[in-house]
Amino acid sequence: MGYLGRDVEVVSINQTQYLVASCDSCGAIGMKDLDVVKISWSITGRLTTRVALLEVLATGAVPQMITVAISNELHPTGDRILEGVKEELESAGLMELPMAISTEKNMFTQQTGLGISVIGVTDKKQLRIGTAQSGDDVYCLGLPKVGPEVTNPEDSEIVQVKDILFLLDILGIHDIIPVGSRGIRTEAQQLATRANCRLSVDPACVLNLDKSAGPSTCLIFSSGLGLDFSSSGWLRSITKVGKLD
Repeated sequence: MGYLGRDVEVVSINQTQYLVASCDSCGAIGMKDLDVVKISWSITGRLTTRVALLEVLATGAVPQMITVAISNELHPTGDRILEGVKEELESAGLMELPMAISTEKNMFTQQTGLGISVIGVTDKKQLRIGTAQSGDDVYCLGLPKVGPEVTNPEDSEIVQVKDILFLLDILGIHDIIPVGSRGIRTEAQQLATRANCRLSVDPACVLNLDKSAGPSTCLIFSSGLGLDFSSSGWLRSITKVGKLD
C-alpha cells in the first residue's frame, strides 16, 4: 500500500532519520521479440530508473543506493539497460550511487523485464509526505504520456530529475507526488484526502486528468503561495489542477 497511499515505504531507523524505499517495474518494453512497445533498452533503463529516483526525492530523501533486477540475459539486453540506468544517474548527479545488479542466467527470455529500487535517507523533520494544507493550490508539472508517446528521456514536456530538485528548493511547496498509471486526478484526490480536504478541480485546467502518466512523465505538488509560473522557460509546463478546500 505504501506510506499514506504513496508508492514509497518509510521506516524509522533511529530517533532522527527515516529510511525511504521506492521501486518501479517495467515489462514488455524493449527490443525483445514479444515486447509490446519497441524501444531501445537504454531508454527502458533510463526511464525506469527515473521513476524510482523521483519517488524517493519527492519525499525529501537523499538516495543512498540503487538495485537493478534485469529478468533477461546480460548480453546484450542487460548491457543496454545498464547504459540507460547509468545515463539517468549521471543526469541526476548520482553517478557514484552504489548499485546492486542481478540478471537472468538460466532461462531464455522473449520479453524485457526490469525492476529498479532506490533507497534513501532523510531527517524526520524534512520528510515531505502529508504536508499539504487546506487552501493549497494543486499544480501539475509536465504532461501525462504513456507507451509509444515516451521515446525521448530529454522530452521537455516530461519531468526530469532536475525539475524535482528545483521544486524542492522553493519555500512554500508542500507535498510533491510523481504521477504514474493512476493519473493526475486520482493522485490529487488522494492528496486532498490525506490533508482532510476535498479537491476542487479548476475548470480552466486543460489536462487529461485520468490519463496514465506512464513512467512518471508528470508530477503534482501543492502550495499555498499562489505561485505564478507563467513567466519563463520550462515553468510554462506547470498547470493549475485545482484547490484543496
